[in-house]
Amino acid sequence: MNYIRLLIAFFWIGVVSEVAYRINFFFQLFQSLISLGVAVTGLSVIFSFTDTLGGWGHEEILALVGVYIFVGGIIGLVIQPGMQQFIESVRDGTLDFTLTKPEDAQLLVSIRQVNIWSLIDIVLGLGVLAFALVRLGEKVGVLEAAQFLLMLTVGTVIIYSFFLILATLSFWFVRVENFLTIFQSMYEAGRWPVSLYPGWLRYGLTFVVPVAFATTVPAEALTGRLTLVTLLMAIAIAAVLFTISRFFWRIGLRHYSGTSA
Repeated sequence: MNYIRLLIAFFWIGVVSEVAYRINFFFQLFQSLISLGVAVTGLSVIFSFTDTLGGWGHEEILALVGVYIFVGGIIGLVIQPGMQQFIESVRDGTLDFTLTKPEDAQLLVSIRQVNIWSLIDIVLGLGVLAFALVRLGEKVGVLEAAQFLLMLTVGTVIIYSFFLILATLSFWFVRVENFLTIFQSMYEAGRWPVSLYPGWLRYGLTFVVPVAFATTVPAEALTGRLTLVTLLMAIAIAAVLFTISRFFWRIGLRHYSGTSA
């Protein structure tokens, strides 16, 4: 409960900070609507020539687009802003102030920066998802919904852990932001099922840069495509990657000299 209170407090600070720049809301809304329009229009064009794409129907890929936008909103809301500020704080030594706080430092750097305008993407993603579910109808049952929520949580943990590992490299390297930018570019590939890509790229988007676990796997759960092997593998990878990221974080802290250097 204390962690939830902290998240709410940081969220409120983000609201207070951003309401002074309300034009950002309209900019983010415009940008999100353009992105959604391009994605939906592209799907309509493709499915005007075919009924399936790699075995996926129109509504199924539309659900995937909804997951893609929703998870992207979560990344933009708290994960990426927090990690970017963490990298800056390592570079200028202000991480000292976080380390002196009584709460866990990893938790604080993960949630202290909130970009409230990314809520637009979360709402739009949920809207697209709801529309796709209506079109899918009875194909989605209680089991599929439960698996979807589980895989969505697992995918978020995987993405967070991956981001933390990249950000922790800032204890040794100067310009780590480039890695986050590369990830953001590769995340764009998540709007399509990874099964559509060549084998080498499918492997890279699954195990090297784990985009597939954030988008395709939850969509597979929602559309009844998820296998038990994939489900167990996703849970195992999330547990292992989170443990590694925590261990890597602690090692990084030992190499942090702060403003005392």
